Amino acid sequence: MDPGPLYGLSLIPYLGFLWWAQQSKSLPRLSIWGFRLTLLFVFMTIIFAILADQIYGLELVEVDAYHGAAEAFLVVSDALVVLGFIRAGQQQVVKNS
Repeated sequence: MDPGPLYGLSLIPYLGFLWWAQQSKSLPRLSIWGFRLTLLFVFMTIIFAILADQIYGLELVEVDAYHGAAEAFLVVSDALVVLGFIRAGQQQVVKNS
């Protein structure tokens, strides 16, 4: 079975999550940007996979430079998610009375 259609269908709930996150006032804005950038990671992974196939006739995981470049987008998006939650945790006011 070709997993391609399932991969595309998985974007539907993720887009729903992004919509909910945008509406929610409880998620840090920086983290929401990190979640959005995950879509850029998906797009760049597709681009690099096509390049690896067209240029080298190999899969993405077999071309280290392309695979690493694609994963770099995931690192940036994940870092923004984590940084947003860290900052939000640091900004919480503790009332000791």
